[in-house]
Amino acid sequence: MDLDNHVVAITGAAGGIGSALGRSFAAQGARLALLDREGAGVLALAERLAAGGTQTLGLACDVTDPESCTRAFAAVEERFGGIDVLVNNAGITHVGPVAETQVSVLRAVMDVNFFGAVHCTQAALPSLLARQGMVVVLSSIAGFAPLAGRAGYAASKHALHGLFESLRVECREAGLRVLLVCPGFTDTGIAAAALGPDGGPPRQVRTTTGRVATPDQVARAIVRAVQRNRRQIVLSPVGHASYWLTRLAPSLYERMMARRLLSDPKPAPPHR
Repeated sequence: MDLDNHVVAITGAAGGIGSALGRSFAAQGARLALLDREGAGVLALAERLAAGGTQTLGLACDVTDPESCTRAFAAVEERFGGIDVLVNNAGITHVGPVAETQVSVLRAVMDVNFFGAVHCTQAALPSLLARQGMVVVLSSIAGFAPLAGRAGYAASKHALHGLFESLRVECREAGLRVLLVCPGFTDTGIAAAALGPDGGPPRQVRTTTGRVATPDQVARAIVRAVQRNRRQIVLSPVGHASYWLTRLAPSLYERMMARRLLSDPKPAPPHR
């Protein structure tokens, strides 16, 4: 896909991977619709990119609200005439074992990570089908492997694979493409905003493994994958090892994860 002058809509665009995606797609000449619940942040990014010559539209959008998504994507189509690429990037996480985590926390994670992507995709789908566009879904290594201590996050990412791989089949003849992106641990603000077992601040810090990527590294890889019409990308050596271990030696993978992620948990710093 030649992205020059194509319309790319990005959710969760105010920071982290989302704002990095805005910069990376802008560098390829795309026109950008930047959506985020944090309206001030996304408008500031839109202004910065516009100052560099990129056509942008910044919109406040709560992906958990279907009506908010419908209004936002109607505004994108009114401004740009249609949508070529939708990047479902908005997401949250939590930290805590299943036995201690309230169902309301699991539901909140699912509302943003899974249903947020569903709401945005359904709102944009008529335009994407008309233009034979692409849906990009920010999944995770946790989309195909277990993630101890963040089971609700893993559940939301597994759900994304089930739905969007099925959507790919349903819309294959119409020309819609679907790209699932599975980064490893990335240095974004998602950990700082993580929910604890009761919905408040977490009691433990998020444990990581492997090299932590920067948002710009992830964004550049996603843009290349869009240009090359990829179906799925796994973006770290740990991710590739996890993919094969969970299939060929799941018990070994579980032991390794328990040793790395569950041993000696560190308390979270005081919440500010």
